[in-house]
Amino acid sequence: MKAEILAVGTEILLGDIVNTNAQFLAKELANMGITVQHQAVVGDNPQRLKEAMEQALSRSDILITSGGLGPTQDDITKEMAAEVFGKKMYLHQESMDRLKEHFKGRYMAETNNKQAYMPEGSIVLKNNNGTAPGCIIEENGKIIIVLPGPPREIKPMFTESVIPFLAEKTNCTLLSKEIHVVQVGESRASEIMDDIIKNSTNPTVAPYAKDNEMLFRVTARGKDKAECEKIMEPVVNEIYNRLGDYIYGEDDETLVSSIMKILEERKWTLSTAESCTGGMVASRIVDYAGASKAFVNGMVTYTNESKSRLLDVKCDTLEKWGAVSSQTAEEMCLGVAKVSNTNVGISTTGVAGPGGGTVEKPVGLVYIGVAINGKATVERLDIHLGLRNRIRSYATARVLALLRQELLKSK
Repeated sequence: MKAEILAVGTEILLGDIVNTNAQFLAKELANMGITVQHQAVVGDNPQRLKEAMEQALSRSDILITSGGLGPTQDDITKEMAAEVFGKKMYLHQESMDRLKEHFKGRYMAETNNKQAYMPEGSIVLKNNNGTAPGCIIEENGKIIIVLPGPPREIKPMFTESVIPFLAEKTNCTLLSKEIHVVQVGESRASEIMDDIIKNSTNPTVAPYAKDNEMLFRVTARGKDKAECEKIMEPVVNEIYNRLGDYIYGEDDETLVSSIMKILEERKWTLSTAESCTGGMVASRIVDYAGASKAFVNGMVTYTNESKSRLLDVKCDTLEKWGAVSSQTAEEMCLGVAKVSNTNVGISTTGVAGPGGGTVEKPVGLVYIGVAINGKATVERLDIHLGLRNRIRSYATARVLALLRQELLKSK
């Protein structure tokens, strides 16, 4: 089946709101084996909206809209969907009752009644997170799925109501597994996996870059979950054979959770010393529930004086090699482990920009260090991402990846 996504709202056209719904919907549809061939945005204009809907249905089986379900006069998505299919609007009493319950004890404007009107013959989708119900209209093999705009409303509605509906239409069970990869570039990983990506039809294998890491999503279609798992198994095994220790986990597992599990199993402790990342590494670590089982403390040592005073970085090292150097990164990770009495210490020092760079040490030059039981490993990064926070974020991801790599080596 072919699908199209249509975002409705002048505020999106003007750039006032980022259209994150399209990304969410496209990913979910891809997981179900439904091809998204077009995405579009249209403002709150009845004629243009109707034309966009008619064009979408001329080339796709399914049209999914987001937005335009509010109580104001320019919220017209349901009305235009009904018009496209030649349907009338009617008062859906259950939706009206839910609206009244929602506003119980508070003033409810008459304009809110509009949200309880639905196209005739449509399937009404409850909204447990807002006042605007969605709906599904099906006519002559074509489907329009009308969903609210706010992400906190559209996501649960799609997951709870639309996925089961579409699963029936595709007449199959879909199962996906995400395999997370670090310490190998996107182009290199895709090269290693090239034949699998190109030749796999069921399951499909698709690479994605995300949050300075990458993943491979394996999606199988079958009559039930057991069949999907059986179809998926040989391909997943081959991915593990090819990528080995580059893989740190699956699905909801994060790089930090994989690191913390190793530390917890060994009963080892961890401390951090950061300069250019300014606490970003420690923040990523404490995002993990239960980090206190292994994480002792983090220090942000931004000046040379603080590196020397808090981490015992030698003044001679700072004078000879500078704060941004492999020598300083090494002494920082060894120093923080020593003063914190931890098995493991990690460090970052670099030039995040936009100023401060030189010919010898340009913006984007970062050194990261990992010390494990008194032995240090340092890596140089040349990060050509321009923006300060992108450099910091990338350095954070890379030092965590280096930490995992060195932990695996130190088994």
